[in-house]
Amino acid sequence: MRKAFAVLVAVPMLLASACGNNGGDTDTLTQAKKQGYITVGFANERPYAYKDENGNLTGEAVEIAKVILERLGVKEVKGELTEFTSLIAGLQAERFDMITAGMFINEDRCKAVKFADPEYSIGEALAVKAGNPLGLTSYTAIAGQPEVKVAVMAGAVEVDYLKASGVKEEQMLQVPDQDAAVSALQSGRADAMTMTGPALQSRLEAAGDSSLERVAEFEQPLVEGKSVRGYGATAFRLSDEAFQAAYNAELSKMKESGELLDILQQFGFTEQELPQDATAEQLCGG
Repeated sequence: MRKAFAVLVAVPMLLASACGNNGGDTDTLTQAKKQGYITVGFANERPYAYKDENGNLTGEAVEIAKVILERLGVKEVKGELTEFTSLIAGLQAERFDMITAGMFINEDRCKAVKFADPEYSIGEALAVKAGNPLGLTSYTAIAGQPEVKVAVMAGAVEVDYLKASGVKEEQMLQVPDQDAAVSALQSGRADAMTMTGPALQSRLEAAGDSSLERVAEFEQPLVEGKSVRGYGATAFRLSDEAFQAAYNAELSKMKESGELLDILQQFGFTEQELPQDATAEQLCGG
């Protein structure tokens, strides 16, 4: 997901959350095993974490977490729907115990949460009206046409990428979720919409609208000369080092066995989206 720099809550909240949700006597994983369930924060964003037509919580991040948590002795996963921009604050405030939203790892977020190792890596994508009448093949192409508007989810990392590529704020139609971005493009309120590749592909397939198309030759943006390829992962409170280590150990086994790829492929990912040897420590600047 992938998302822009989440607003960090004040230091006192960080210190308070370091006690865990059990007064500091029991760590989060131990408590979850004892009570038989764990509460996860998600943002209803396909294909990362969302509720399906039957109201069941699913998505690549959720299904990976379910497998790992079961192996760690936690039988049930309860979802807490939250706006993406509120996920980190909700975790710190102990509304839930971990974040399963495919959140991109970045150094700012690493100051607020403890990430597991990445479960996928991914680039950006762009959708336009069929035939691409405005010739939009990159964010810089959007920047070069001041009258063009692009729909982008509020709080998403794409907002920063667009700005870095020269796109003005008045060119961005910031919407609350992915479906709103599709609607904006369909209605003509936006000339393009952007999100990560699998997310955009899943929304186009769900829309089934032949008047929309994905830009096949989209040029990935560069920020300060560096690739914007992102790495998504589950996140924990800073105090949950043991929980993160246990989670990483099971995730590593899934990578080695091919089970991770099997789950990712169910949600439109390919082998190209595997995280390879990237670790949270490296991506956090460690």
